[in-house]
Amino acid sequence: MPIETRIHGAGGTVAQTAVDLGAEVVAVPVRQGPVAPATGLDEALPFTPDELLTLHKAKGEPGEIVSAQVRLGDRVRELLLYGVGDAAPADLRKAGAAVARRGKGRTAVAAQVPAASGDGLAAFAEGALLACYEFTIGKPPAKRAPGTIALVAGPENGDEPDSAAIERAAVRARATALARDLANTPSREKDPSWLAAEAERVAGEAGLTVRVRGEKELVEEGFGGLVAVGGGSSRPPRFIELSYDPWSAGPQDDPGSGSEPERHVVLVGKGITFDTGGLSLKPNEGMKAMKTDMAGGATVIAVMGALRELGVRARVTGLIAAAENMPSGSSMRPGDVIAHYGGKTSEVLNTDAEGRLVLADALAYADARLDPDAVVDVATLTGAAKVALGLRHAALFSNDDDLAAALTRAGDDAGDPVWRLPLVEEYREAIDSDVADVNNIGRGGYGGGSITAALFLREFVGDRPWAHLDIAGPGRAGSDDAEITRGATGFGTRLLLSWLTA
Repeated sequence: MPIETRIHGAGGTVAQTAVDLGAEVVAVPVRQGPVAPATGLDEALPFTPDELLTLHKAKGEPGEIVSAQVRLGDRVRELLLYGVGDAAPADLRKAGAAVARRGKGRTAVAAQVPAASGDGLAAFAEGALLACYEFTIGKPPAKRAPGTIALVAGPENGDEPDSAAIERAAVRARATALARDLANTPSREKDPSWLAAEAERVAGEAGLTVRVRGEKELVEEGFGGLVAVGGGSSRPPRFIELSYDPWSAGPQDDPGSGSEPERHVVLVGKGITFDTGGLSLKPNEGMKAMKTDMAGGATVIAVMGALRELGVRARVTGLIAAAENMPSGSSMRPGDVIAHYGGKTSEVLNTDAEGRLVLADALAYADARLDPDAVVDVATLTGAAKVALGLRHAALFSNDDDLAAALTRAGDDAGDPVWRLPLVEEYREAIDSDVADVNNIGRGGYGGGSITAALFLREFVGDRPWAHLDIAGPGRAGSDDAEITRGATGFGTRLLLSWLTA
């Protein structure tokens, strides 16, 4: 569902803003120490902020909240003294989320912010909006997120908060929410054709061009991985191609006479709209979260939809390989050999290692047809990545050190952290096949399941700079935490937008 909360800057004091807005909550920041802020609320309190912080043994850590009641105007409101740590962007993102979560069930929140412009302000606003995200079907949330959050510069900052930074945060938050929505949608509704229709809708709203290949075209053009993986379902696969060109911007967004896109980037997303494992059937417990197995594809669609609003200067193509992996009489079988786009073959040793089979087609297509300067794929690919790195970091693999470094920086800045793992050459023989160019699972005795999966993908990228983000861990969350919400997280959306706008 779209984020319904609206966030904006306001002039004046936080107290007056709360009165004018009718806000039930007024929030002021506390730095590490804690260092009590100048609030302008002293006359309305029977104690000083320092005394309140001391009573609760507060430390000013990011996301920490101390609460009291304060009379402002003609009513009593809740005062939140919220920790911001050192006020780094990561601290402020967490602080914004904490304030927004405490504001649930209220109509409005007035928040004094420690940064009136730049990355810090954007991070606070982004964290607040993402914490307001809700996805419900048939059951309303116990507490609605606040309808409005007004941000006020502190006395030391003077001016009204920068509206451009707030809007940038709102665009990124809306994109992340879209990725969450697409992944959270139940698979009874969400099949490959539904995902293609959503991509077409986003393209229409964002000024993108779009082409969707159906089953007949996929067979005719040699997309053997997509055809094989989707063959067991009554709902056939789709190959979605979205294109963004800054040259095609309207007059208001004209990149300038004689200007050219800086580079051509291809983003590839795994779009398995439900994964039963195929004939290598998963247990019931392993299927419960499989509606989110297209989270990589959702991320690519969401990123593509935000490029024009953020003024990205690169030409970007988004490819989503969408299929449903189901068991039936027409399913691919262990022992089958698939001819991928471009002719390279793979032997199927496990039908539950299907994501790499559809990505292989998309990567080979990008290399052969699109001539990109860089390719990045995003996929909930392996449980091994989750075992290695847990639920907060994605595994990053790359054949290019500069690309890997740039994505790592972008992930750190955006709150989507990654950790680079090696493409171990000694493991390459694990995916050797007696009957095909490669096999799709990796033979026993090597371990490193996320590494062998990445090595499989590398076979299809040619000599392009390429990076693979395995988001199996952070792509889903079991509980709310800071700006992360239970269910699909939209991981990778902010990372890729940060990278493309850097």
